[in-house]
Amino acid sequence: MELLQTLLGFALCASAIAFSGSRLARLGDRLAELTGLGRAWLGLVLMATVTSLPELFVGIGSAGIRGNADLAVGDVLGSCVFNLLVLSVLDAFQRGPGLLSTVAPKQVLSAALGIVLLALVGFGLLLPDQIVVMGWVGALSLVFGGVYLVAMRMVYRHMGQAATRPHGDGPDRSELRRVLAWYGVHAAVVIAAALFLPGLAEAITEQTGLKASFVGTLLLAASTSFPEVAVSMAALRIGAIDLAVANLLGSNLFNILILAIDDIVYSGGFLLKDASEVHLLSVLSTIIMSAIVIVGLTFRTAPKRFLLAWDTFLIAVVYIVNLILLYRLA
Repeated sequence: MELLQTLLGFALCASAIAFSGSRLARLGDRLAELTGLGRAWLGLVLMATVTSLPELFVGIGSAGIRGNADLAVGDVLGSCVFNLLVLSVLDAFQRGPGLLSTVAPKQVLSAALGIVLLALVGFGLLLPDQIVVMGWVGALSLVFGGVYLVAMRMVYRHMGQAATRPHGDGPDRSELRRVLAWYGVHAAVVIAAALFLPGLAEAITEQTGLKASFVGTLLLAASTSFPEVAVSMAALRIGAIDLAVANLLGSNLFNILILAIDDIVYSGGFLLKDASEVHLLSVLSTIIMSAIVIVGLTFRTAPKRFLLAWDTFLIAVVYIVNLILLYRLA
């Protein structure tokens, strides 16, 4: 009975994140129109940041409030794996050619930079110690932030995405205020629901006997990735495939920045050092999946014959293998 109540609470929080997260993305898109931001850049930076709000506040709740390094790291890395799995889900709903064969090749840079950041996370999980910068914050966390900013600059210059000015004298101020107000409301809902998830996830680990590394990678990551799923499916429906893929790859880049923030609020020591080395499975799986994305973006194939193209099929296989290995170790 107690486990049922915990699962119900988890499902309610996840539903709130899915609902308000999708609204945040739509409101963010409207803000882009009102302020003149480009939609391609919106998908990579603003949209990706918006849909990663659950991971950010779940990480702060897990690492800063509850002091659970495994839940924080598992949520971030599990979300990276899950985001790439969404590419397979999108491909299953697309007719004709494979999903990645219709995306602009320029998105290769985002996937490649994601591999660089993930490799740095792998180093952090393996290194026995880190250089202390201030208090308990390791130097690697600052490297995450620096590499992320450089990556955003590189991607922006590579895409050549310039902002577009709003039509007329300027944006409708009354509508802009209304959009900002609703944006704040849904952001508050996402934050509140996300802060409850770590405690519920810990209760599930205690009541089921599963390790926090597995629960963080599966339950927390899946629930906090619902906004990415909602945004990507909506983009696919209107034919904005580049926006959908940019959102998912951009979310993975921002997720590594979240690890740096989690390390700052985690006062128990070094976040990656205290987390289980089992998370290396998710790191390696995400690197493999990102490499498959790069191959799929550069090697154009004929229209798919089955539900999935070869690249998104391999991505789904890697995700399943990752879960199986995590479960066996947990």
